[in-house]
Amino acid sequence: MSSLVGPDEDNPLGKPPVPDDVQEAIRTLIRWSGDDPEREGLIDTPKRVARAWKEYCVGYQEDPAIHLSRIFEEVGGYDEVVLLKDIPFQSHCEHHMAPIIGKAAIAYLPRDHVVGISKLARVLHGFARRLQIQERLTAEVAQCIWDHLKPHGVAVVIEASHACMTARGVRTPGVAMTTSRMMGTFLEDQRSRKEVLSLMGY
Repeated sequence: MSSLVGPDEDNPLGKPPVPDDVQEAIRTLIRWSGDDPEREGLIDTPKRVARAWKEYCVGYQEDPAIHLSRIFEEVGGYDEVVLLKDIPFQSHCEHHMAPIIGKAAIAYLPRDHVVGISKLARVLHGFARRLQIQERLTAEVAQCIWDHLKPHGVAVVIEASHACMTARGVRTPGVAMTTSRMMGTFLEDQRSRKEVLSLMGY
């Protein structure tokens, strides 16, 4: 069983300690990359990297749907599109664990209730803070809203840059990938789809 290291200069608030085997895995990667994990600048790197990855992947510790549990039915008869756009997010590619950085637009056509607008961003972040591919992230956000708000329609468009393409491999910076998922009215009715995409700026 792995032993745990106690508080250190990079952990002044006494956050949960990092298991030795996790630190050793990061030291192994540093060695394999060609550097010395024992040199001064890298001594505390394994702990810092481990804690950073716990933060990057905090989405595994929550159910994003919980943010949609509180709804509001007194909407004064409002029955038009609800849209939150230009929501910044960061995720990590499950293939290379490289950053995915982008923005999302999330819209729904309410049936008889709405949800606090910030909750749409929380749903996005809940799924983004996991190892991801952009296509699945787009689908998961849309499906979650569809299942729990039961609206007439859901539309999600995500535009992002992938470091696994910009910083390695083909090394082509300045390229953005766009994915979308339409459900309900936005899938079935071309006019509604054009309207929501126009509101999103597409």
